[in-house]
Amino acid sequence: MSKRKEQLLDEIRQVLARSIKERYLGLMDTRGDAIGEVRDINAAQERIAASRYGICIDCCGPIGYQRLKAYPSAKRSLICQQQREKTRAPSKYTDH
Repeated sequence: MSKRKEQLLDEIRQVLARSIKERYLGLMDTRGDAIGEVRDINAAQERIAASRYGICIDCCGPIGYQRLKAYPSAKRSLICQQQREKTRAPSKYTDH
């Protein structure tokens, strides 16, 4: 009986360890998303200060009003963003 109890306790420890690890990683993903969003906002503020807000960083063309309305920190026109997403591996952080 003692042997079975030890096996069960080991299983419980493993489940708890996985649960804690998954929860921790989930928090890190959320924090990473928030950090990425803050970076995007800071970059948009820098573009505003430099009178470059609303201008695509790739083609230097205008970023459409509807795109900026939906995603105010967008740094690329819709076409350039779609092209980037096709040619780049998906990132952990959204690259809008």
